[in-house]
Amino acid sequence: MAGSSHGHTPAAWTGVIISFIGFCVAGVFMVAANVVGFWAGMAVVLIGGIVGLAMKAAGLGMPKESAEMAQARARAAQAQVS
Repeated sequence: MAGSSHGHTPAAWTGVIISFIGFCVAGVFMVAANVVGFWAGMAVVLIGGIVGLAMKAAGLGMPKESAEMAQARARAAQAQVS
């Protein structure tokens, strides 16, 4: 899987970091028994996902694989099996 660069993009890193911060905020407020703070943290988690998707749409995510590249990948996989 390391060769596919799955998730190694600015969109993925930014979305995960924002979501992680929201998770930490929600966890702190859960321990503090503060319902409003917990839900605010959960909102930050959702915002992280939205930001990641928006950055992907803006071209900062993984490029889509062309049909030509998919065929080349299939031929390479078939060659390894044979």
